Formats: sequence, C-alpha cells, structure tokens
Amino acid sequence: MSASVSLAVTHLVPLAKEVDQNKVTPGVLGFIVFAVMALAVWGLMKSMSKHMNKVDFKEPRDAEADQAEKADSAAERH
Repeated sequence: MSASVSLAVTHLVPLAKEVDQNKVTPGVLGFIVFAVMALAVWGLMKSMSKHMNKVDFKEPRDAEADQAEKADSAAERH
C-alpha cells in the first residue's frame, strides 16, 4: 500500500469505531424499501414473461439457404 492510502485508512478507522453497532440497523424503513423493490422486480418479471410469450421467434427462410439446400440435395442424388 502506498503511504497516502495507509494514511487515509488510519484516519477512517477511528470514525468507524465511533458508531454504536447496536443502534445502526436498517429498521422498518429498510424492510419496507426492500419489500417494495422485491414486489417491483416480481411484477416486472411477470410482465416480461407475458410479453415474451407473445413474441413469435420463427424467422423467415433465407433464400440463399434454400438454394444451398437444393444444391446439396441435387449433388447427393447424382
């Protein structure tokens, strides 16, 4: 570690020890925020699932691929 990093860490360590670990909790507000975010993610996933089921993934056939298949089958017959 460089000298400036170690100096910064030594100044931050006393600040972390001043906080009472028994009083620092997420509390009810943290739970409510987490629950709202979880419900929002669930709703978005459900909506995305509905939209993905509506999508038709069948692609139109490529004309070049059709010609290549015809050429391959014609070559196999001869």
